[in-house]
Amino acid sequence: MFTSAFLLALGTSLSLINGSLGATGKLGDAPVITNEPPGVAYQAVLPNSKTTSVRGSITGVSNTNGTGVNFNVNFYGFPDMSLGPFIYHIHNEPVPSDGNCTGTTAHLDPYVRGEAPPCDSTQPETCQVGDLAGKHGNITVSPFQSAYLDLYLSTSPSSNAFFGNRSVVVHSSNATRLTCANFTLVATNSSSNSSIGGGGGPTPGVGYTGLAASGTTISFVAVVGALFAALFL
Repeated sequence: MFTSAFLLALGTSLSLINGSLGATGKLGDAPVITNEPPGVAYQAVLPNSKTTSVRGSITGVSNTNGTGVNFNVNFYGFPDMSLGPFIYHIHNEPVPSDGNCTGTTAHLDPYVRGEAPPCDSTQPETCQVGDLAGKHGNITVSPFQSAYLDLYLSTSPSSNAFFGNRSVVVHSSNATRLTCANFTLVATNSSSNSSIGGGGGPTPGVGYTGLAASGTTISFVAVVGALFAALFL
């Protein structure tokens, strides 16, 4: 009886812990990108398409301290915002020459996390690397402007989180691909200029991993409580 209660409590506790840690990819969580050459910038400019009014650009610049990439996003021309929220991601492949956004294939997901369950923005290391909207917020206004530091993308071609040879795709709320554009190199470490956008920005604190501390604490309390109940009640 005691052994059964203990094992049941332990299993429940481990399930709580696993739930608090988000949807880890088959190859693990995304690591924080470090040792990036500072000031390398890639930009994607949405085309003047006849099929959509959405325009704008997104620029990613490697952080001045070599950790992560600072993004500046400026999109506008969205249709009725009641059809939103609109979402955007970095996709695996560049836009083909015919401009068909379907050719960009799936989201950048080097750790094989998948799209379900949805990204938990409080635990960005568990999200698909290319899920910018999931990690940093959907498009809910037009024009839409946002600036943030992403710790899990890279401007280094040797990294599996490199986005410079990929594309950005903007979707409607039902996942229809509205428009897309390829990233291109606009500044190197020696030619970087803060006017490009994204330079500097927030710097992660010492030891920061993106893990939600509150979620870990709650799970720890759950473990202790469940084991106590199994042992003494």
